[in-house]
Amino acid sequence: MNAVAASADYDVAIVGGGMVGASLALALAPLPLRVAVIEAIAPEDGSQPSFDARTIALSNGTRRVFAGLGVWDEIGREATPIRRIHISDRGRFGSALIDAAEQGVPALGFVAPNRVIGRALWRRLRLGERTTLVAPARVTAAAVGETRVALTLATAAGTRHLTTRLAVAADGAASLVREAAGVGAARWDYEQVAVISLVATERFHEHVAYERFTPTGPLAVLPGPDGRVVVVWTLAPAEAARVGGLDDAAFLAELQQRFGWRLGRLLAVGARASYPLSLTQASAETAPRTAIIGNAAQGLHPIAGQGFNLGLRDAATLAEVLAEAVAESGPGADPGAAAVLDRYGAWRRTDRRALIAFTDGLVRLFASPFGPVRLARGLGLVLFDLSPAAKSAMSRLSLGFAARLPRLARGLPLIEPAADGRRA
Repeated sequence: MNAVAASADYDVAIVGGGMVGASLALALAPLPLRVAVIEAIAPEDGSQPSFDARTIALSNGTRRVFAGLGVWDEIGREATPIRRIHISDRGRFGSALIDAAEQGVPALGFVAPNRVIGRALWRRLRLGERTTLVAPARVTAAAVGETRVALTLATAAGTRHLTTRLAVAADGAASLVREAAGVGAARWDYEQVAVISLVATERFHEHVAYERFTPTGPLAVLPGPDGRVVVVWTLAPAEAARVGGLDDAAFLAELQQRFGWRLGRLLAVGARASYPLSLTQASAETAPRTAIIGNAAQGLHPIAGQGFNLGLRDAATLAEVLAEAVAESGPGADPGAAAVLDRYGAWRRTDRRALIAFTDGLVRLFASPFGPVRLARGLGLVLFDLSPAAKSAMSRLSLGFAARLPRLARGLPLIEPAADGRRA
């Protein structure tokens, strides 16, 4: 880890050191590029989103990426595997079960705490020799030029300036870097709030994830640490405020009534947090001298649990495109060249748009109160449960819709070793 000067030049500046931005920085570590990671909230700060109490669903592709970055061993020790997924529609006939054993994989995915992922990523980041970590520091201005992006930072030591050949917008849905590059983002408010908590249950979860669709919104109950389950309860804003204000006994009683008795009696509930849900979608994947990844590129409803996995594929793909540019042009390769960014944008476009459409379609389908639609949902679940091909396709959903996966998501190193054992 290097110190940042009052004014410095970099090949790549990643604005946003959350889980996606930090992953990109680790992926770039083998390349001969000067990389800066700029993060507004210090990792040890309790308000750092990558270190908060939430948990996140990780796909098998994400597990492979983390293994390639050298952090999966630490994350995996505290991750809970999902071996089956049970899908049902409350008050309607029909349900479906996807089993990892039937799909020929040890797990369909994993549930891991944000704090564990963030801690593992930043611990490894601090070991990097070429990477400069700038935190806490907030980007206050970005000016895109023909060959560089000039960034102005507010730090505890005062104003600092960086220039970079490529700026990566990884600074969230309200990305300043994305806006400075002239890329807009559309936002649709689902008028829903996710109430999230850990719940202790009478019966062990047996590594089953439950996705239960109810008239008030989807209810996800995921296998969690120490035999507990992670509850993601989606409600209308007023209803979420009411439920969030209930005492523990009343909260558990209402949750029991909505979820049922598959896990026996719900015994205890931990701290509750609430997050408004919306869909955000950047109008482009790139702009001059700028790549857009993670929540700066898209923010999804958690109904399919794919938002972070999609963002991590952004990072893995961008890292591979930059590695290809270095392999083709040598250490002097320009990571912000238009041809490089065009390659990244073309690769990501199909996956982003298809998964956004799929997730948004699920939200609208299962939110519809229209009788024939609800009947069709039940019939659809029955047919889905009878179709091995459909289950196989659903189990592969977390790998995305791109024509090819990035190397890291396939369990391959970012850089192909040469025949003599050296890096190619």
